[in-house]
Amino acid sequence: MTSDFQRQNFRLAMLLAALSTLGPFSIDTFLPAMRAIGDSLAAGPVAIQQALTVYLFFYGLMMLWHGAISDAVGRRPVVLVTTFLFALASIGCALSTDLTALLIFRALQGICGGAGLIVGRAIIRDRLEGAAAQKLMSQVTMLFSLSPAIAPVVGGWLFGAFGWHSIFVFMALIGAGLFVASLAALPETLPPPARHKLAAKTLLSNYWQVLKKPEFDLLALAVSFNFAGFFLYIPSAPVFLIQHLKLSPQSFLWMFGPAVGGMMFGAYLSGRLAGRRSAREMVTFGYTLMFAAASANLVYHLFFPPALPWSVLPLALYTVGMSLVAPTITLALMDQFPHLRGTVSSMQGFTQTMLSSLTAGVISPLVWGSPATLAAAMFAFLVVGFTMRTLFRRRLARINK
Repeated sequence: MTSDFQRQNFRLAMLLAALSTLGPFSIDTFLPAMRAIGDSLAAGPVAIQQALTVYLFFYGLMMLWHGAISDAVGRRPVVLVTTFLFALASIGCALSTDLTALLIFRALQGICGGAGLIVGRAIIRDRLEGAAAQKLMSQVTMLFSLSPAIAPVVGGWLFGAFGWHSIFVFMALIGAGLFVASLAALPETLPPPARHKLAAKTLLSNYWQVLKKPEFDLLALAVSFNFAGFFLYIPSAPVFLIQHLKLSPQSFLWMFGPAVGGMMFGAYLSGRLAGRRSAREMVTFGYTLMFAAASANLVYHLFFPPALPWSVLPLALYTVGMSLVAPTITLALMDQFPHLRGTVSSMQGFTQTMLSSLTAGVISPLVWGSPATLAAAMFAFLVVGFTMRTLFRRRLARINK
């Protein structure tokens, strides 16, 4: 029975991880072709950058609704509708002939792209608790972490072989495939008696209930700033790799490979240590690794020119620590409101994605001019994230006195 249950959980982890890949694939797959897309649509570098910013804005905005809607109608319908619409939006991107049309369909991709991630977290907490939930969350994170490494490589290959339109055709196929897989295998984990009525007044009340709790705010900001320390390299990747490291558009694996390898290893460690080490010990260890990585990154680029592998190895170490910290803090966030897990997942996702959108649209263009300023921004983001986590610990200590 235990073996069957473990196999079921692994299959579920595979499906939830695949659903979570819609976000990274929508971001990373088209990065190698951004300049070519801009040239094709008569859009400059800053204008075509908005294809990423618009996606992230609507991706984050809809995170406020995915969880709440799933709390009202169930987890499965939300996943089925969004994967189907994502496939249609991707076809629209492929057929776009000007920047305006591309931005409209990118917005629709963003509206649909985050549902699998948000609803998937709620599904895990519906089914499991404690160390078992952390292990499954870590499995999802480990499998999900492959996508940022695979996506730009696939995008570079498709762009080189078939042109930029093929990238969005590929995204449409992913959306359609996930729709079929979810239709066949995704269980409904929220029974009707446990659902909440979807009403604007109730929804706003639930959001306010979550948002006004300082413990939620501090933890959500901690996760968001930790992630932003790495994420600022994603919209900066074309400049960082092609301009600073003198690589080709087909060489994005040099950055995403080590970083994603770090994510996978950190997620693996998180799963292995679940139940063996306390949450506080794992978070402390994770932050130690992130500070070591961010410090090495900054010191190297202050005194040495950018070069492989030294310019990308700190990203690998940083993401190991990030993946150790994230599952533990995410579960702590969920447990703040056990009766509103979908809503909490939405609020946390919204916070993280809005900061990512700000990073992509404003901060990355300001700092991608040199590897040293990128490294300094990473360190600054980490300091803020660690400060939020420290304030949470101090507040918890006062409450428990």
